[in-house]
Amino acid sequence: MAKNKTTYTDQEVSTFIDSYVENQQKKEDSLELIRLFQHWSGYQPRMWGPTIIGFGNYHYQYASGHEGDAPILGFSPRKDKFSLYVFSDTEKSRMALVDLGKYKMGKACIYISKITDINLAALEILCKESILFVKEHYKVTSI
Repeated sequence: MAKNKTTYTDQEVSTFIDSYVENQQKKEDSLELIRLFQHWSGYQPRMWGPTIIGFGNYHYQYASGHEGDAPILGFSPRKDKFSLYVFSDTEKSRMALVDLGKYKMGKACIYISKITDINLAALEILCKESILFVKEHYKVTSI
């Protein structure tokens, strides 16, 4: 079975932001997302793989036998857009998307260009709903 690429690393989050994120506004937005996600989740930011900043940790196992660990919440300041890993497919989350603002939905994440494009109250609902979903359906562990 293939090894997961997205695993916890010991890279410092601040070092990653300083070295990877070139645009000043994206750096400021990254720092604000870190502050918000940490506040909403209660978890410290940690690097997952080379470019994902994650908060908390849970273990999953699919019916296929594939299993691994993942952050409960996370984001990545990609070159073009932010990838937000905060969505769980619940009624409350789907309702929050209506008020989120300017975004695109991927298979496993929400893409935004900058924080000012979205409603932070709707993002908070998405994050808190995702935390509840993960805690109800998976084993939450600590790093």
